[in-house]
Amino acid sequence: MATAFNISNENDALEGLSLPGWVYHDPDFFKVEMDRVIRPSWQVVCHLNDIPAAGDWHGLDYLGESVIVIRGDDGQVRAFHNVCRHRASRIVDGSYGCAKKLVCPYHGWAYEKDGRLTGVPGKADYTALDMSKLGLIPVDCEVWRGFIFVRLESSGPSVAEMMAPYDHMVAPYRFEEMKAFGRVTLRPRAVNWKNVADNYSDGLHIPIAHPGLTRLFGKSYGIEAAAHVDRMWGDMVDRPSKNPSERAYQHFLPPVDHLPEDRQRHWLYFKLWPNVAFDIYPDQVDFMQFIPLTATTTLIREIAYCLPDDRREMKAARYLNWRINRQVNAEDTTLINRVQLGMESKSYQPGPLGESEVCLRAFAQKLRGLIPEACGNEPPDSYAPAR
Repeated sequence: MATAFNISNENDALEGLSLPGWVYHDPDFFKVEMDRVIRPSWQVVCHLNDIPAAGDWHGLDYLGESVIVIRGDDGQVRAFHNVCRHRASRIVDGSYGCAKKLVCPYHGWAYEKDGRLTGVPGKADYTALDMSKLGLIPVDCEVWRGFIFVRLESSGPSVAEMMAPYDHMVAPYRFEEMKAFGRVTLRPRAVNWKNVADNYSDGLHIPIAHPGLTRLFGKSYGIEAAAHVDRMWGDMVDRPSKNPSERAYQHFLPPVDHLPEDRQRHWLYFKLWPNVAFDIYPDQVDFMQFIPLTATTTLIREIAYCLPDDRREMKAARYLNWRINRQVNAEDTTLINRVQLGMESKSYQPGPLGESEVCLRAFAQKLRGLIPEACGNEPPDSYAPAR
């Protein structure tokens, strides 16, 4: 089942072991992994259809940074730090809006939609001011199949390169045409972000802890790991579920003309290294990310998108999808809380990973490669510089 992956790691002897418990709650390790793992990673912000007109913007706050993506007068989408170049004030508030200019509310410095500084009240007071050098600081930005991603540091492959092994699977769903379905959901969790990421890619717990998914998928649930992406999938069984919501979803989910026959009853999941995931259903797509807040707290940010479809059956299927996954989320919350408590016990040592646990193996191996100190069973006194 597993796809081959090649991750350079001098600690191959640990390949069959999970990460040590201390990396799930140690504050010093958290700081290091934010610099080496999260800052260089791609984060989804929104869809192009969320910012259709010039001046439309959406924002994302994480790791103490505030980033906005904004559509310019030329139609291009750019990303900037939401920080005035004068005295560091945040320029815009909230998670979305529209602006003719980006004007700082502190001293009135004004920036164009392309980031150029064009307005400074009392400009004569600033000797030798070079406005051309004081535009908003840009942030790496990539549009992949209509979705806008940003990263704080330029390092590693693009989103398109990461998803290249699976691009043919995503293509039929017409991501580029999708629009937001409902509102952004923010779900705080009192666990380390890796706990959420591990759980997302863990296939062995499905038949044990998710009876609803087991009723829907039977034994068809599978997982595999590529170099930068985990894939999970399942095909709905024909046998009607005993659960009313699941049985109704099976009944009402209508045919989707643009999808191949083998995708009509197929659920498909992807997790991009290290903390962005999206669930693809015939009726909708849910994007989510596991945003680290502290060593033991995480914010799950989720956005649902779909293609326009006014059929009553499709509206019912989308509602029932939400009901089913709300139960799955509740089950997962209980699981990750239990694991977090165990990870904070001094008794825990790295446990064995089965041959089928390819996603957990790949995640642990890659993290150890970026932070070799994660190979030890105890926190180090200091961390070596990044290689």
